[in-house]
Amino acid sequence: MGAVAWIVWKIRDSFQKLCEKNLIGEVVVITGAGSGIGRLLALKLSMEHKCRIALWDVNQDLVEKTVEEIRTNGGLAKAYVGDVSDNLKVYELANSTKKDFGRVDILINNAGIVSGKPLLQTPDEHIKKVMDINTTAHFWTVKAFLPDMIERNHGHIVTISSLAGTQGVPGLGDYCASKFGAFGFDECVRKELRSIGRTGVKTTCVCPYYINTGMFEGITPLPFFPILEPDYVVEKIIHAMKRDQAILMLPRLAYLTPIARGILPTSWFDGIGELLNLDKMMLTFRGRSMNTHSSTPTPSSSSSEID
Repeated sequence: MGAVAWIVWKIRDSFQKLCEKNLIGEVVVITGAGSGIGRLLALKLSMEHKCRIALWDVNQDLVEKTVEEIRTNGGLAKAYVGDVSDNLKVYELANSTKKDFGRVDILINNAGIVSGKPLLQTPDEHIKKVMDINTTAHFWTVKAFLPDMIERNHGHIVTISSLAGTQGVPGLGDYCASKFGAFGFDECVRKELRSIGRTGVKTTCVCPYYINTGMFEGITPLPFFPILEPDYVVEKIIHAMKRDQAILMLPRLAYLTPIARGILPTSWFDGIGELLNLDKMMLTFRGRSMNTHSSTPTPSSSSSEID
């Protein structure tokens, strides 16, 4: 029986590879592109897939350094500096990007931050900033680029959510809420596109576990869930994009989370989390400072990472 399942899986995998789309020449906007996952996505999409990259970040030095790396390797890229939580700034950057590149084919909403404190210890301004960057900013960027994608019936929106967008974690109330929001927003966009028949515009929601970028420095990982390496995550994200995969959870074992939530009584589901020390993993959290949001982390900084 196991051999039959393996053969079926290999046949399915081979068929999907034949159907993978070509990313060569696509214009890609990446938010939080100055460091972490955003930076690595920009480099890999440019060097291996010959995409043209518009890098957005709040940190001018970091994003310009990434652009220089891309250009040194023969790629085409340009930096744009601004805060994605500011809707007017987003629309300004979007207009500049479309003017410079002519169009945008792929939008990767990667920018994100984390405060990493229990609810009653989290300052109001941190909660607002986390929600503004991790969730609300997606509304502004998608509204800026989706109309052109719909008109051409061609495009792809990638949402970097998190496994924390599928399960609550003590000490991550604002972050979890923001990533649940990003997950829900992606699902609504996907279904709205289907309802209007624009099947050429795809969406991918990425829900990774902790990533080794520094955003969640100091956390205590769960048993059986080693911290993910950035190169592995980037490879899987691009793989999912090429196959128009709607939802990507990393590691693969994470796909059991929504199944367990749907099948088990809530007390059992919560109890398993306690057995795995889910309630203690943030006690050793150090993270970074909350004044940037590129792709690494804290009221801390950038990309998703419980991600």
